[in-house]
Amino acid sequence: MAKKTTTYQEDLVEALKNPREAAAYLSAAMEEGDQALFLLALRNVAEAHGGMAAVSEKTNLNRESMYRMLSSKGNPGIKNILTLLHSMGLKLIIEPRTRPSSRIKKAA
Repeated sequence: MAKKTTTYQEDLVEALKNPREAAAYLSAAMEEGDQALFLLALRNVAEAHGGMAAVSEKTNLNRESMYRMLSSKGNPGIKNILTLLHSMGLKLIIEPRTRPSSRIKKAA
């Protein structure tokens, strides 16, 4: 009996069903500072939550509008991003950047 192989996308979607994995994935995408990458990450997390149709039902957002909003050229507003995140059991958290501590060297 041959072992069933899965694609990277299938493995990713399966992993993103875990809220902690999804949160870390979206945070990493946001840290990159690339809007298209973040929107791709949101699409992948939406796929893990049943796809655009299922998320559309949960959010009361039009499915076609969601596809446009999360396309590489999409420009969703913060309200729509928060709505999407909340529908997937996630929330946005803002934290201060951590900086390496600078040590002041004293002259001897």
